[in-house]
Amino acid sequence: MLAILIAHAFAALLAPACVRVWGRNAFLGLALVPFGSLLWVISNWGVTQEVRLAWAPSIEMNIDLRLDTLAAIMALLVLGIGALILVYCARYFADDEPRLGVFAAQLVGFAGAMFGLITSDNMLLLFVFWETTTVLSFLLVGHNGERPASRRAAIQALLVTAAGGLSMLVGIIILGQRTGSYLLSDLLAAEHPPEGIAVQVAVVLVLIGALSKSAIVPLHFWLPGAMAAPTPVSAYLHAAAMVKAGVYLVARLSPVFASSPVWHPLVLTLGVFSMLLAGLRALQVTDLKLVLAFGTVSQLGFLIVLVGLGSPDAALAGVAMIIAHALFKGCLFMVVGIVDHCSGTRDLRRLSGLGRKAPVLAGIAGLAAASMAGLPPLLGFAGKESALTAIMHADLPGPARNALLVGVVVASALTVAYSARFVWGAFGEKPWRPTQEPVADTGPVLWHPIDVSRHLDEPREKPRRVRIPANGDDRIGVHWHEPGTLFVAAPAILAIAGVVGGCTTPWLGHAIEPYALTLPGVQSTSLALWHGVNIELILTAGILLAGATLFAFRHEIAAAAHHRLGNADRAYDATLRAMDRLSRRMTATVQRGSLPLSQATILGTLIVLPIAMLVLGARQEVRLRIWDTPLQLAVGAIMAAMALGATVLRNRLASVLVVGVTGYGCGVIFALHGAPDLALTQFLVETLTLVIFVLVLRAFPAEIEDSRTAAYRPHRAVFAVAVGATVAVLAAFATAARSTEPIWQLIPEAAYTFGGGKNAVNVLLVDIRAWDTLGEISVLIVAATGVASLVFRTRRFGSAPRAVDAPNYDPDAVSWLPAGRLVDRRERSMVLQITTRLVFPTIMVLSVYFFFAGHNAPGGGFAGGLTAGLALTLRYLAGGPYELGEALPVDAGHLLGAGLTLAAGTAVGSLLLGAPPLSSAILEVTLPELGHIKLVTAMFFDLGVYLIVVGLVLDVLRSLGARLDKELEEA
Repeated sequence: MLAILIAHAFAALLAPACVRVWGRNAFLGLALVPFGSLLWVISNWGVTQEVRLAWAPSIEMNIDLRLDTLAAIMALLVLGIGALILVYCARYFADDEPRLGVFAAQLVGFAGAMFGLITSDNMLLLFVFWETTTVLSFLLVGHNGERPASRRAAIQALLVTAAGGLSMLVGIIILGQRTGSYLLSDLLAAEHPPEGIAVQVAVVLVLIGALSKSAIVPLHFWLPGAMAAPTPVSAYLHAAAMVKAGVYLVARLSPVFASSPVWHPLVLTLGVFSMLLAGLRALQVTDLKLVLAFGTVSQLGFLIVLVGLGSPDAALAGVAMIIAHALFKGCLFMVVGIVDHCSGTRDLRRLSGLGRKAPVLAGIAGLAAASMAGLPPLLGFAGKESALTAIMHADLPGPARNALLVGVVVASALTVAYSARFVWGAFGEKPWRPTQEPVADTGPVLWHPIDVSRHLDEPREKPRRVRIPANGDDRIGVHWHEPGTLFVAAPAILAIAGVVGGCTTPWLGHAIEPYALTLPGVQSTSLALWHGVNIELILTAGILLAGATLFAFRHEIAAAAHHRLGNADRAYDATLRAMDRLSRRMTATVQRGSLPLSQATILGTLIVLPIAMLVLGARQEVRLRIWDTPLQLAVGAIMAAMALGATVLRNRLASVLVVGVTGYGCGVIFALHGAPDLALTQFLVETLTLVIFVLVLRAFPAEIEDSRTAAYRPHRAVFAVAVGATVAVLAAFATAARSTEPIWQLIPEAAYTFGGGKNAVNVLLVDIRAWDTLGEISVLIVAATGVASLVFRTRRFGSAPRAVDAPNYDPDAVSWLPAGRLVDRRERSMVLQITTRLVFPTIMVLSVYFFFAGHNAPGGGFAGGLTAGLALTLRYLAGGPYELGEALPVDAGHLLGAGLTLAAGTAVGSLLLGAPPLSSAILEVTLPELGHIKLVTAMFFDLGVYLIVVGLVLDVLRSLGARLDKELEEA
């Protein structure tokens, strides 16, 4: 199974190159991947296969795959129909189709993701594949992104299914935490199903995800909208694969949760409502794809009812109908694609006489539509007979069972009606009548009588009149071109499979029974084409008769329901507009562009919520030790005095300096507590922060105006005292909350054993909590990019300008620094330039030392990068903006990108060396002359951090320094 996933991923990567070389025929080669996977599934039929691969066991995120009966049946559909769709694509698209290679990659990748979804035993892994199909569906539906309809449909499908997926994720986490396992196999093997309110909430959340994926009312509207996608996407995703994901999940969980109090009310009610509503809509629309789309929503409701009923008979019928639906609906979508491709229209009002022009295609569509309507001897008939039996014997209260049976029977009659409407609309002979307007040399102008059943979202228009020859030739006949054999082969195979499935129902039922027997209860019926004359057969005859009657009165039914069914698409638009209005109001309230207001909101939350939790909580004990040495008291007093001074000083620079003293005091306290790494980092960060403040304050007046502070000073003082008190109280309670042995006692040994380093702080950053560090450096890069983009506003890429680029550059001038001669004499400091010339190499050597020594001594990539940044800052202050280009003639963006790539690439390197991602793999070797060498892969992660910090400082100096210098000069 893992090999199948890898094969699909590899094929998706190669697909663009294959299409570039072989054109559309590359789809034929790509079809071999799902076809070969299909052969493996068939060869292992009846044998449960499992793959257990630990990845992140601490968070239950492991690669657990399991192929049982239900997964194998779904794999047959996903892989078999996927291979046929790829063959179909080889003739559906032209060689010059835009982005065809990317489309091929996405389609193959989707097949692999669906296989991963149905074989996932780990619910978290299932969610990963679930959302992967959501993203790939968004890309496939939006293939024709230049069309507004395609963009809207793609976004709509993404929002609905992704929101449902997030709901499902919350339900999965609740289930996993309540049951103690995230494995579906463990959930199904439990002696008693989990109970409790939390479990019921989790079931509802999971069902929301499943029902949204399978387009069940009221979340059904994205599926008709997705018909803007190319027809192969509709035939695969929206008939055989993606929309079956929700049905599969309901079928998978039904053995456990069918008895849950919330299960039947949700599943059965929404399923029947979907059948009825979508069935009526299928009688209204005039686009053949929309007829099938609403028919799909109706059929999906039927499938949800069957697999959610929770009995062996219903499970048997449900899986049989899943197979039948995939066969006939995939076939019909491909037929529509052929009709559209060869005639140029899908409007059933504009098609007439196609049955005479393409009898083979009409026969294929007729077989598939007959299976959809439930006619013998097709698989759809056998599945629907078994479904009626299962519903009649369902373990439900009498009124509920009768209501369910009536709903299914009425919906089935609607299915017969829209099946007949599809065949008639695509291939039937339409009645025509001439107008009174003569047309020279071409005969009379004819048109089809007005069809009042229209898609509610289409603009209303008059019926189109089409000129045809007077000899009576139909309209389609003059434009129709015959499809090739390979083009028709894929739908033909599916249509024939429906006939074969109907004739071999006993064997098919035997293959499905292992899954059906996992549900509670006794199986009382079997899958067969003929059960004799019984109530089910009488109901089927009544359904067919009622369906034929509905088809005969389709115009009247469509007109009567035209304004009574509502419009979920408009409700979706109204919901988005309401959310936009709400977000604008919230943004206008809390994000007014005022930094003090934003800080007040954040700090106010910090004050209110924790204090409220402490008041309502049970923690009362507080143990305080005022100080360890009197020196700490002295440092604390200095910090407090500086903080108070910052509140009364009017000079901006003086305020920044005294605030900086509080930061340095914090570093001294770290040092006194025996934390040299923290102290070193605090000193470096504080120094760099002071420099950045100074660079920015150049653009501000030196003094703070009284008018800007007098009104707010008392409020801010109270606020500041409250924040400080809150933090102090929280720290006191936090230190008193420890009840067991502190974890820091274990960290030094773990750092050396697992990370290969004696500096526990550095090993924590680059190994034990490397995922956190990776996220933090990513935020740093985003922040640097944002600041630079705001300052530059235009192109920000490229290295800093060098001295030779300056307009007043004089190569003969003498200076201690390469660009020092460019600084105005009134601002030039020879002492600073000479000192910089002497100190800069030393600081850079110290930076490199911190980097290499950091794994076993104070330092590390972050400290080394900050030290190098201070050296660059010194060069900038002494030599001006052009000195940056002389000191480091490299694009800051390249440094940031290289650092992130190196840090993230360490995860792959660790895996290749047999260690978990982003953990240390230790290599030890003894070399002549060099002796014993110990290399830890975390060093490369640390190197990435080093480069990112240097790039960040360089970007800040270029934006807040050099760029601001230029703007001040221009001003």
